[in-house]
Amino acid sequence: MTKQTSAQTQHWQALSREHHLAPFTDYKQLNEKGARIITKAEGVYLWDSEGNKILDGMAGLWCMNVGYGRKELAEAAYKQMQELPYYNLFFQTAHPPVLELAKAIADIAPEGMNHVFFTGSGSESNDTVLRMVRHYWSIKGKPQKKVVIGRWNGYHGSTVAGVSLGGMKALHSQGDLPIPGIVHIPQPYWYGEGGDMSPDEFGVWAAEQLEKKILEVGEENVAAFIAEPIQGAGGVIVPPDTYWPKIREILAKYEILFIADEVICGFGRTGEWFGSQYYGNAPDLMPIAKGLTSGYIPMGGVIVRDEIVDTLNEGGEFYHGFTYSGHPVAAAVALENIRILREEKIVETVKAETAPYLQKRWQELADHPLVGEARGVGMVAALELVKNKKTRERFENGVGMLCREHCFRNGLIMRAVGDTMIISPPLVISKPEIDELITLARKCLDQTAAVVLS
Repeated sequence: MTKQTSAQTQHWQALSREHHLAPFTDYKQLNEKGARIITKAEGVYLWDSEGNKILDGMAGLWCMNVGYGRKELAEAAYKQMQELPYYNLFFQTAHPPVLELAKAIADIAPEGMNHVFFTGSGSESNDTVLRMVRHYWSIKGKPQKKVVIGRWNGYHGSTVAGVSLGGMKALHSQGDLPIPGIVHIPQPYWYGEGGDMSPDEFGVWAAEQLEKKILEVGEENVAAFIAEPIQGAGGVIVPPDTYWPKIREILAKYEILFIADEVICGFGRTGEWFGSQYYGNAPDLMPIAKGLTSGYIPMGGVIVRDEIVDTLNEGGEFYHGFTYSGHPVAAAVALENIRILREEKIVETVKAETAPYLQKRWQELADHPLVGEARGVGMVAALELVKNKKTRERFENGVGMLCREHCFRNGLIMRAVGDTMIISPPLVISKPEIDELITLARKCLDQTAAVVLS
């Protein structure tokens, strides 16, 4: 670390303390510690202002699907900025990039989902579905169908509606949330909440809680059920194999809509274009974001089933939208991103080659003294850190954040959700880079164990 580099880092850290309010941050703690300053990136790697190279095991924030440094995406943005840098979609107008993008998304979406409402983020997408499903039922002459059922520990963004739809109690504690008309059921988290049940038994039990809640609230009052195919921010909760088939069976019995939040699982993360396709689900609405542009520029949307659109067409004006809905520059980048994913067969490579390899190598970490369970699907995975592998007993003061600090020091981004360590690397990660990720992860586990098991 040179004096010059250190001085520059200190300057940026001072700016952070004096002027910047970061998301999901303990400000006092960050100001005492100093922000890590990321200055450049390429492929699956980041570099900080001290010159340290870091393997980004989280693809930014679940979004950098095609990897860093794709000049084609920068060029698409530059070209569009020169031609039409901005225009809105209000006033009965549109522009070519957003229309071409809507068609490109319809081409890869589940069958019967051919329309897209564009937003600026995943949070805005989930605000939109709440408005849209309630508007839908009102048009159908059933305005009392307002209640949306979510899952405890689910995550659907951090706006008022997003936090309410999600089931994270820590988030609910700030701001008097959730808002009325949203209720929650248990998550399909077998390792943490399955008790003495087998995974298959627990999967059925967790799914049955949806039917129990529908009957408790009254089918006539329930508008929709919202769930991620795999819970991401909640700790990469992979449902037991019995869960989604039972959920589909329940949904078929009742007149409610199904919202599959594809903000994380969409655009190749599971080895299919969407997590709903991986599990064989047929949602009515799918919020999207993140991998839509590979994080190069903010954009989100909601993919809507044709039957829902037919009803919306009969409902007059939908009083909802955003200044940046379908921004032409974001649309141009998203189009180029989808082209790269398709032409380079990135999703197919994930499914056939790199995801199976990652999951095989990831399972090798299950033999570590700290690891109670190693799980994953496609390009997402998790490790449960425990004190006792047989009883699943946790450490009293937790070890996740300690392990995360070792990861930072060793040049690996691996996120801690409580005592669950999670990864979601760029889809373009290679087998040698996966080997490096596993080696670094084991090193960090060893260093953590040396502290907590000594």
